[in-house]
Amino acid sequence: MKPRQLLTVLCTAVAALSVTPATHAAPTLEGWAVMPAPTFSDGPTSGQFGFTNAASPANNPPYVNLQPVQGFSGVLAGAGGSYRFLVDNGFGTQASSADSLLRMYAVLPDFRTAQGGSGTVSAADWATGAARAGFDANTRITLSDPNRQLGFSIQADYTKYYNGDATRNPSSIAVDASIRTGRLLTGADLDTESVRQDKNGHLWFGDEFGPYLVKTDASGKVLARDVSLPGVFAPENAYRGSTPANLGSSRGFEGMAINRAGDRLYTLLEGTVTGDAAKTLRINEFNIDSNLYTTQSWVYKLDANGTNIGDMTAINDHEFIVIERNGATATSGGTPFKKLFKIDLNKVGADGSVEKTELVDLMAIADPNDLNRDGSTTFTFPYVTIENVHVIDAHTLLVVNDNNFPGGGGRALTSDATEFLKIHLDQALDVSPVPEPASVALMLGGLAVVTARVRRARS
Repeated sequence: MKPRQLLTVLCTAVAALSVTPATHAAPTLEGWAVMPAPTFSDGPTSGQFGFTNAASPANNPPYVNLQPVQGFSGVLAGAGGSYRFLVDNGFGTQASSADSLLRMYAVLPDFRTAQGGSGTVSAADWATGAARAGFDANTRITLSDPNRQLGFSIQADYTKYYNGDATRNPSSIAVDASIRTGRLLTGADLDTESVRQDKNGHLWFGDEFGPYLVKTDASGKVLARDVSLPGVFAPENAYRGSTPANLGSSRGFEGMAINRAGDRLYTLLEGTVTGDAAKTLRINEFNIDSNLYTTQSWVYKLDANGTNIGDMTAINDHEFIVIERNGATATSGGTPFKKLFKIDLNKVGADGSVEKTELVDLMAIADPNDLNRDGSTTFTFPYVTIENVHVIDAHTLLVVNDNNFPGGGGRALTSDATEFLKIHLDQALDVSPVPEPASVALMLGGLAVVTARVRRARS
């Protein structure tokens, strides 16, 4: 390559590093699938303390020898085109979820697209991703603490289910033998809302009761003591003693991302810590190798219409996608606000918050092929909680709601289904790894050398 040609290549590369591409994507619904609300797996009887839904009495608990497969609150890519979804604490509160097992399930959507597809969702084999007839032990992992790694007592330590308050007052119902024998974790122990897999294959769960980070092996077995976020205490925090809670219930690690190297977690609280500016949420960096939070932190500012976040996932090592919403639905009155924003940790505004760019308005997605068969070419996603976003590739996102089973009201006054969306972005996301500073320096150094040679050749 001639000096002038090499100079051109280097200049182009440096320019690509310093210019942020436009992000005004035109989102289109590329694929759609649905899982019916009453979808169950085998397990101990659940819902004995759960809420009921007057509009869907047929779906109301208890569920004898069954565990609901939904609602989904975190997603990872699985084998063979499947996805692995985290089930949250169960029935919404610590008190109502003592018999709800903390699990992840493998699912295989057959997306309805312009080219075909059934629009259905099946159970999948956890290891291979192959479709299965139903949800069973081959389709899931269950979180457990057989080696007593967690720093607090769990439901398996009791003979009777407790109601989740500070005194652990027991109910009259005996804890299922499988929970006690396997020291299985339930929704009275943790409210798991986010999950990532690190460079060693270990799973990390973001919880809302502490909020805590919990590390497990690939089978869901807890490997180490839970890690608290310094200075932040939810009401359910097992260690706060007389320290007042400064974070609301169910306002912990709703969002959590991981870098490409798999050694840094980025936790995003759902609620504002007491004393912080209104409508601001904390993002903190956690070093997996040292098992400690770093000094790096950022501020996420909610939109004027936003009240909560639903998930956060990485695009690259400094850009992330955040789901933001309010509580309005198609049936509740008010105007549903459900959007995806791209944030950039390298860009902080004058108010101290990270830069936000709207990526997708989930209430106004183009649907030219009417994939959900509702008679409209504009797709809306008006569910209360939308808690799963996954980057499939530079142009495609997976977005899935948490149906809060047996709750409802998203589209109708019945128990909500779980919908799986494939959203196409016209403007590509920058999913390439971020160059290391040393690489940038080397490139700039090479540019200087070539420039000098070109000048000498001209003289």
